[in-house]
Amino acid sequence: MIDKVYCADVRPDMEGKRVKLAGWVYRKREVGKKVFIVLRDSSGVVQTVFKREASEEAYAEAKKVGIESSVIIEGTVKADPRAPGGAEVQADKMEIVQNVDFFPITKDASDEFLLDVRHLHLHSPKVSSIMKVKGTMMAAAREWLLQNGWYEVFPPILVTGAVEGGSTLFKLKYFDRTAYLSQSAQLYLEAAIFGLEKVWSLTPSFRAEKSRTRRHLTEFWHLELEAAWMDLNDILKVEEELVSYMVQRTLELRRKDVETFRKDLKTLRNTVPPFPRISYDEAIEILQSKGVEIEWGEDMGADEERILTQEFESPFFVYGYPKHIKAFYMKEDPEDPRKVLAADMLAPEGYGEVIGGSQREDSYEKLVQRILEEGMDPKDYEWYLDLRKYGSVPHSGFGLGLERLVAWVLKLDHVRWATLFPRTPSRLYP
Repeated sequence: MIDKVYCADVRPDMEGKRVKLAGWVYRKREVGKKVFIVLRDSSGVVQTVFKREASEEAYAEAKKVGIESSVIIEGTVKADPRAPGGAEVQADKMEIVQNVDFFPITKDASDEFLLDVRHLHLHSPKVSSIMKVKGTMMAAAREWLLQNGWYEVFPPILVTGAVEGGSTLFKLKYFDRTAYLSQSAQLYLEAAIFGLEKVWSLTPSFRAEKSRTRRHLTEFWHLELEAAWMDLNDILKVEEELVSYMVQRTLELRRKDVETFRKDLKTLRNTVPPFPRISYDEAIEILQSKGVEIEWGEDMGADEERILTQEFESPFFVYGYPKHIKAFYMKEDPEDPRKVLAADMLAPEGYGEVIGGSQREDSYEKLVQRILEEGMDPKDYEWYLDLRKYGSVPHSGFGLGLERLVAWVLKLDHVRWATLFPRTPSRLYP
């Protein structure tokens, strides 16, 4: 009995070994009395060759099989420097599991068509590379978090109130009540720190924003951390160490996949602590010096952040934002009540914000005041306010948009390519 091997396992040093492969027809061409089939599976691709004189039956099957057909192939490994990976399989047996006469995706397919048939687009090795990188980055994050004493928790997705702003909530009927899809797990993570101190979660977050920029999705994967006894500087150190580990570990394990999308690895190599830090005030001055019409107190959007990132060759922090443009739970700067103790991490090369974080307001009275200033009802946050009544401590946290970080690492032109089935204001299918 022949053991099945993966395409990437076929190597020149296996010359003469008989193998069995299972996968999909990625490329096909006929030359004389030979049929060349490049087979793909989850590991990569390998070239197989069907010669008429070796097996009339296998040759006939190879001639009729279509692109993306599922097949099982048997043959003998032959070293060949012209083949992908330096070796090919001289095939003499093929089982067609399902023949595909015509695969809908062609090389000229538009982005919108690829999204319309995303379920088929997932066949693409390039899409597979993106998902491998994304999975490796999360595996690296888990490694770092485990090594540094953080506890994973599992917060709810159905919630009763806003975290980031009521206008971006997805509303739904929950029996005889109104509920919402979570914008962030933050408030629930804050509750968990009183027993576990350092906690994290990976959850889907939902934002009913009609933004159509290259960095917005209505559903995205949110890596969030909260920690007791940490101030803003403490949590920024956590952010840069975590992101650096995720990037460097991914380069170590998935360099070939990364290089499919970017040849220059300089900015990724530069992703080592400490990251540069500039104040919001300095950021506004830089933008104004470049002719951007922005005044102190205005928020920076995608265009402003893109211009600002041109000044850096690694991720960097912008800290000290005006209070009125940030969320109600951020702690007021005791040295300047116009500001909050908050910082965003921006990725270079035009990608902008990948993390938003802050020291949280730990005073009951000040938190109630901020909720009222935002026009919200303190009763909707009664349980959250309880956290400031019973053993409140200084604490900080942040949220990382996983798709945004992947998009930067792979230089993707839109975060939608960094998720399996993207959800945007105009797309809910497939």
